[in-house]
Amino acid sequence: MSFRNDNILSLAGLDVTNKSEADLRSLFTEILSKGMHGICFSPYLENQKPGSYITEEQIRNRIKLISPYAKWIRSFSCTEGNEMIPAIAKEYGLKTMAGAWLGENQAINEEEISNLIRIAKDGYADLVAVGNEVLYREDLTEEELLKFIVQVKNELPGIPVGYVDAYYEFCNRPSITEACDIIYANCYPFWEGCNIDCSLLYMKDMYHRALRTGNGKKVIITETGWPNRGTSIGEAEPTFHNAIRYFINTQKWSKEEDIDVFYFSSFDEMWKMSDEGDVGAYWGVWDKDGNLKYS
Repeated sequence: MSFRNDNILSLAGLDVTNKSEADLRSLFTEILSKGMHGICFSPYLENQKPGSYITEEQIRNRIKLISPYAKWIRSFSCTEGNEMIPAIAKEYGLKTMAGAWLGENQAINEEEISNLIRIAKDGYADLVAVGNEVLYREDLTEEELLKFIVQVKNELPGIPVGYVDAYYEFCNRPSITEACDIIYANCYPFWEGCNIDCSLLYMKDMYHRALRTGNGKKVIITETGWPNRGTSIGEAEPTFHNAIRYFINTQKWSKEEDIDVFYFSSFDEMWKMSDEGDVGAYWGVWDKDGNLKYS
């Protein structure tokens, strides 16, 4: 499927097709300095991966880098040191979306849920996410996931609770959609092979599909982004120009239409190459060493 149409560039976002690299970097810096709504937090250093223990020092060092540029931070897990992220983020003035990472290991799931509830009760979570793409990975059944969602909602009255997955999963699973206070939708034109020229229009369609499915519930884009290196997916090419253009268009749309977006991701993560191929390591706004990539 081809997404290219030169006649709709003005509708697809800010037309930066012919801008120089220097112009793109300048525009990126200007937009970043005004602040993002939110960003997904990547705590792992180059020699780490899930299963590694995350230290308080590295969490502080990395949050210190991103805190001037975002209002919200999203964490993915409540074990292996990740449970410290929301409290530290609060020290830096950030609002938090705290998440429990659920999978096939029941003991770990129970620890994640228990820590998530404790974090929220201690006042460190403004939003709560019960699981991330569990149904997409087929790690849990709908019934198993629903039990966790209901458990957390019962423990945390007054705090919005939801589940994170690809936007289309909410269209296909009405019981999950009904259980969520807020729809947390991941929207990735890149992974669906979309040409950069129509990527913003395509993401808008993803968002509105989730919005219609929610029947009046708020929808937050919990992940979207574009890598700057790696192997193409269909017509989606991971280049510097495309990555910076996607960031600029996403932030511009988020502000103009008041859409809550958590950009993916804060830092490049080398470990993701084992799961997603070479492209997996290059989604960060900052590189693996903590340097802004596009400024």
